[in-house]
Amino acid sequence: MRQPSLFLPHGGGPCFFLNPDGSCPPAWVRMRDYLASILPSLPERPKAILIVSGHWEEEDFTVHAGARPGLLFDYYGFPDHTYLLDWDAPGAPGLAQRAKALLEGAGFAIRENDTRGWDHGVFVPMKVAVPDADIPTFQLSLRKDLDPEAHIRAGQALGALRDQGVLIVGSGMSFHNMRTLGHDVTPQADRFDDALSAAVTDPDPDARRARVARWALLPQARFAHPREEHLLPLMVALGAGGDDPATHDLKDHVIGWTVSAYRFG
Repeated sequence: MRQPSLFLPHGGGPCFFLNPDGSCPPAWVRMRDYLASILPSLPERPKAILIVSGHWEEEDFTVHAGARPGLLFDYYGFPDHTYLLDWDAPGAPGLAQRAKALLEGAGFAIRENDTRGWDHGVFVPMKVAVPDADIPTFQLSLRKDLDPEAHIRAGQALGALRDQGVLIVGSGMSFHNMRTLGHDVTPQADRFDDALSAAVTDPDPDARRARVARWALLPQARFAHPREEHLLPLMVALGAGGDDPATHDLKDHVIGWTVSAYRFG
């Protein structure tokens, strides 16, 4: 059965695993519960997961074709036990090659990598969503120019994988301004989130793509994203969603931010 494509929030660092006893801090429980609900909400269990994280950028789109990636602990200043987390899902080299061929067919220059570890934009949310680490997973980088239209087109090229049972996931944050940590900026964040959500869920697929590509014109856009690497995974998920309906799956308020998730199909 055809899988949807998703844009989900991956939280802050190892946020769901901060307590030494394994419990989730109260602030992150609602987001954790959303991530844990993803697999049961799907039409069937995915054959594989393709994930695009806001924490991997390359000059050209790059597919990870490794058979058993390790973890890249690319966060700093957290408790020692958060550097002992594991999530050992197998890679999907064959599907990575299929993704590469689809992107090349759409005119993109594509590179491969088989040595990089999964960054925390992959293993932190996936450890919640797929705790048994038993679904083959492969990753696609962002492109460093952060061109929204290019990322939407890349998603469109990859959308065919959905018919092969692949769940396409954009992992980022719909609000990401680290300079606001310690401050409640909910009013500004809400204003951006409302405008972004209206654009993402526009029932006209062409209008949706055009409005989201022009995200920087939305109210409070550059306050929400001084740099947009955490928003670009949404572009890939939206492109992969094609003309399917878009839904606002989650709206959460955490650490003074407003954070949303979206589903296509």
